[in-house]
Amino acid sequence: MKKENSDDLTLAPAYVKAYEDIEFLNRDALRPIRLQLELLKPEMLQHEQGVESTIVVFGSARTPEPETAQREHAAARAALEAAPDDPAARAAMARAEKRVEHASYYAAAREFARIASAEGQKDEHRQFVVVTGGGPGIMEAGNRGAADIGAKSIGLNIALPFEQEPNPYITPELCFNFRYFAIRKMHFLLRAKALVAFPGGFGTLDELFEALTLVQTLKMPRLPVVMFARAFWERIVDFPALADEGVICPEDLDLFQYAESPEEIWRHIADFHKRNQPGSDAKENKP
Repeated sequence: MKKENSDDLTLAPAYVKAYEDIEFLNRDALRPIRLQLELLKPEMLQHEQGVESTIVVFGSARTPEPETAQREHAAARAALEAAPDDPAARAAMARAEKRVEHASYYAAAREFARIASAEGQKDEHRQFVVVTGGGPGIMEAGNRGAADIGAKSIGLNIALPFEQEPNPYITPELCFNFRYFAIRKMHFLLRAKALVAFPGGFGTLDELFEALTLVQTLKMPRLPVVMFARAFWERIVDFPALADEGVICPEDLDLFQYAESPEEIWRHIADFHKRNQPGSDAKENKP
């Protein structure tokens, strides 16, 4: 018999179904389950949306769209004209000029995403779907370019200590949020047929070098890796010096290419896959 005046045991934390118990799922011992779920959910939903292959677009979250950069530049110029001897005003002007320069990367990423999406999503077989980190800056530009022509694109957001929201141009059915960088980075490359790196900081460098390492060590098939804005990359990373020092092979310098326009990026990618289509006599080395 039920005890009189007893507590309702269905309200006890232990009574909650394990898969509905968020506090339980967040325990350290459940980390393997969380890792598996983060692998499975995006994999299954991308399959359901018909995503067959992707192009990864990396770059700085701090890159402004051109309109924003121009407004900032105009404001900085007005402040400098009002106080030409003010060091803070001169510094602000220098930052604004650099922001205008970087805004061209946003425009290029957006245009490239339009080109790739138009070429890859002509029918129900969704090839070369743009995938980004889902945030602002270059990531937004990539998703926005696909949205410009009504194409699908993917956003792989990551939970961070500071606020980050998905940009509004991601296809809602393909907007994901990750806890673990490792699984997120795996999803960047699982379906990737190309990787395009625009100027960026630590995160961009991390993702670029991990991809190059996986290709170099034959952990993944060869794919085109294109870095936009050669002058930026040659200033940031001296790749030939790595070969000169003997810490990479001279042939490793062939693992990537540079491009200066969205059209040139696409040509590198299209030429690579034309050379490596079935029946071609000029296939790249693959594991």
